[in-house]
Amino acid sequence: MIDLHTHTLLSDGELLPSELVRRAQVKGYTAIALTDHVDSSNIDFVLPRIVKVSEVLNKDWDIFVIPGVEVTHAPLNEIPILVKYARTNGAKLVIVHGETISEPVIPGTNKCAIEAGCDILAHPGDIISDDVALAAGKGICLEITTRPSHAPANNHVLSLAKRFGAKMVLDNDAHSPTDLISPEKAREFLTALGLNPDEISQVFRNSEEIVTRIKASS
Repeated sequence: MIDLHTHTLLSDGELLPSELVRRAQVKGYTAIALTDHVDSSNIDFVLPRIVKVSEVLNKDWDIFVIPGVEVTHAPLNEIPILVKYARTNGAKLVIVHGETISEPVIPGTNKCAIEAGCDILAHPGDIISDDVALAAGKGICLEITTRPSHAPANNHVLSLAKRFGAKMVLDNDAHSPTDLISPEKAREFLTALGLNPDEISQVFRNSEEIVTRIKASS
């Protein structure tokens, strides 16, 4: 199991990074990304700490820890600046908080995030066709989420991703240990959304490909 979208108490999660990673390791996860919420107010505080703890845990633990961020509710003109800053300061994975239906995200965030070259557009809500096509062309993954507040848009995202050939990943957007799910639960979740076994395997491979790329560059 791989989760590329999680939060610790460095933003709005419940656990220290080490405890979240340890709990994921015990549940059989092979890789996890620490992607706390950032904007221009805190990225210079949060990111170095995520980078440091990831380096420490990767020395001894049998789980691959990826330092990352989730650019969240940032003004549109700040998104590309923050994405670039994150990449040049140790983030191996950059997520942008998409236009979820459950929060007042600035309209245009989805497109701006894709144009800025994020790795994953998180819970993109009622994303429009043009933005999905743009993501497909750039190889940027659209997130299918198990988080209840964002999940109602999953079917919409899936439908357009299939139509335009956009890559999809499944993430937990974990804020607490109870948000971490097993591979079996992940398969059940995707099956309930109407994906067939081959499509489910491809979703998992998309996450694996991201992890493989990051390992190769580390």
